[in-house]
Amino acid sequence: MLVWRGRILSDRVVLGFSGGLDTSVAVLWLKEEYGLDVITVTVDVGQNEDLRAVERRSRELGAIRHYNIDAKDEFVRGYVHKAIKANALYEGEYPLGTALARPLIAKKLVDIAHKEGAIAVSHGCTGKGNDQVRFEVTIKALDPTLRIIAPMREWNLTRDKEVEYAMKRGFYFEASKSQFSVDQNIWGRSIEGGILEDPSKEPPEEAFEWTVAATNAPNEPGYMTLTFEGGVPVRVNGEELQPVELITFVNRFAGQHGVGRIDHIEDRLVGIKSREVYEYPAALTIIEAHRDLEKMVLTRHQLFFKRRVEEEWAWLVYSGLWVDPLREDLDAFIDSTQRYVEGEVTIKLYKGSYRVVSRKSRYSLYSHDLATYTKDSTFQQSSATGFIELWGLPSRLAYRNKPFQAEKVEAARRRV
Repeated sequence: MLVWRGRILSDRVVLGFSGGLDTSVAVLWLKEEYGLDVITVTVDVGQNEDLRAVERRSRELGAIRHYNIDAKDEFVRGYVHKAIKANALYEGEYPLGTALARPLIAKKLVDIAHKEGAIAVSHGCTGKGNDQVRFEVTIKALDPTLRIIAPMREWNLTRDKEVEYAMKRGFYFEASKSQFSVDQNIWGRSIEGGILEDPSKEPPEEAFEWTVAATNAPNEPGYMTLTFEGGVPVRVNGEELQPVELITFVNRFAGQHGVGRIDHIEDRLVGIKSREVYEYPAALTIIEAHRDLEKMVLTRHQLFFKRRVEEEWAWLVYSGLWVDPLREDLDAFIDSTQRYVEGEVTIKLYKGSYRVVSRKSRYSLYSHDLATYTKDSTFQQSSATGFIELWGLPSRLAYRNKPFQAEKVEAARRRV
């Protein structure tokens, strides 16, 4: 039995399990150092792993039970769709793929902990990254009685120590054929490590899997029409697709045209600046189309205020505060703006570039009769004279009151 804060507790812990080195060692460590029975959980958010192999690894390591949970559809509908509505790009670059998935995974871990009567939840995060915050804030919000165990952070475990620890217990981990550490789900792919840790070096082609180099993309542009309803894409080129299918298709299509690569310096929550390399073909394409459609159907005032809301929304999600009431409050505002975000947007993709080339909506605020310069215009140009007079009045008065302008203004009056 485990004693914690003076209480005798049950002996089960639920571990978020990927089957990699960190979480594999965590199974052994939790058994030996904490005397706990380990239940492993793998949440499928589209990471394209061999889930059967992950389950076999769990059993080999001595976990008493393993859960594979298919959460792809829930991830898209409950998390990705909110990000699309919010045009969510942290620091204007990162579409928040990993950050969006963590609160969902944390929720599933808590659900299994309740089902199994576990007293603790564990993860394989180190003390350097953002994911430890995203997991733990959500877990503690959902159930503050659950203990959180983070072996890699608490014992300051490094990769070489982990390998040595596992080998002494008869478990061998082959060196990865890739120099990169990758985290991916259906919304995007994050690549770290190796040469990427030197910001002065260009990412090599072997870092990328979802996108072709722009120079190797087709010589003919590709066109894709996205149909939005309620602020989310529901059809591609007129064909209705389920949420997971739609994002999968756009990822493939845009990636084939070299669209989706991101390389930027990012401010991590823990205070470290890091060089981050991502692949987000669908995210960048869909958000660009969504933002363009919003320009057509929302007023200038809505757009201006929503930009501020989007920045705060992205910051909250990046920072692990998915459960914060402010995020829900911002969602309420965002959802109210999406009632009219309905229509079709066509994007042209060519050798790494992507841009909107046409858009239409029954809620469009664009009026051809007002905007045209032809004889069909219904705009009364004479109305502009009074508008200019009133619009510039405060600025003109303030300009005249500047000390260095007083003599010039007086001279102008005399000339008149």
